[in-house]
Amino acid sequence: MSSDKPSTNEEEYFKKLEFERKKQWEKERASKMNVAEKQKLKDLHFMKCPKCGMDLHAIELEGISLDRCVSCQGTFFDNGELESLLGKKEGDSMFSKVLGFFK
Repeated sequence: MSSDKPSTNEEEYFKKLEFERKKQWEKERASKMNVAEKQKLKDLHFMKCPKCGMDLHAIELEGISLDRCVSCQGTFFDNGELESLLGKKEGDSMFSKVLGFFK
């Protein structure tokens, strides 16, 4: 007796295929976006908290500029900032470094 339900492998294959199509569509859409539209989006979201939408303020920590929300107290790292901060002090565990900052 055959079942009409696809196997798990087939479902995973089609989900992966759909994901790849969406990713390609987003990439094409982003490349078609003109410079003015990109600048408008950047201005709209620049230095805004991804959690609550309020303004972010730059704070200095060991020579690294981090973004901190004054509303929800979230702290956000740009690409490479966390690695730079964690690499500053040898011998400390990663968790103690990160938690020490938030105390």
